[in-house]
Amino acid sequence: MYLDVHAHLDPYFFTEEQIEAAIKNAEKNNVKIIIANGLNKETNRHVLQLAKKYPQIKAALGIYPWEAMMDDVKAGHYKEESINFNPDEELKFIKKHKNDIIAIGEVGIDQKNEHKTRKQFEIFEKIIILAKEIEKPLIIHSRKAEAEVIDILEKHQAKKVIMHCFSGKKALWQKIRDNKWYCSIPTNCTRSDHFQELIKFMPMTQLFGETDSPFLAPQKDQKNEPANVVETYKMIAKIKKMELQEVENSLWMNYQEMFL
Repeated sequence: MYLDVHAHLDPYFFTEEQIEAAIKNAEKNNVKIIIANGLNKETNRHVLQLAKKYPQIKAALGIYPWEAMMDDVKAGHYKEESINFNPDEELKFIKKHKNDIIAIGEVGIDQKNEHKTRKQFEIFEKIIILAKEIEKPLIIHSRKAEAEVIDILEKHQAKKVIMHCFSGKKALWQKIRDNKWYCSIPTNCTRSDHFQELIKFMPMTQLFGETDSPFLAPQKDQKNEPANVVETYKMIAKIKKMELQEVENSLWMNYQEMFL
């Protein structure tokens, strides 16, 4: 069976009917677990609702870097009111629902457009501390801030970490490997030399597959969905010279180690 450890099934991208169709399509493709990631107050509550409705969906609640969320608002992905919330209150909400979630994510730091506010770093550190307190893995966003994110995680001696869609330089890959953290490989690895090289570098014991739905589809300019995570598994099998079933078994063992 297949696992999608990072997907967004937000109402901004999918209608209720489209979500139901995506879940059915995932089931047809033997995708048994989908970790739906929240980003803010609204999506966190939606993720919890999805997890109650669909047994395949596991909830991760997160706080996306505010400045990056504003970029997404400007791009038309979210409504402006979706980012008007108190991070400290949202952390209390996450703690309150610790028994309803499988991880804290998507969280991290984003400096894509030269965002370098102290607030991003302060919130991220609070999130790491909470994750350790409630014993939940972290699903990390580190766009254009990979070195800073790794430094902060090491400072707090974070153990259970998944580096989502890690685009950092090769010099940082060894740190991930040494810390025994995981890399989740998106489905655009079918057309990305970077992610194919990352698959080569990371041991099987530190890999996951993800879609980042509706983004990073196997084919450019297509809307992604959890069923496509099989393409990541196929690429791992090809690069590692393994049978597909072996990859399925290995990543399932990783899931048990990380989440169960």
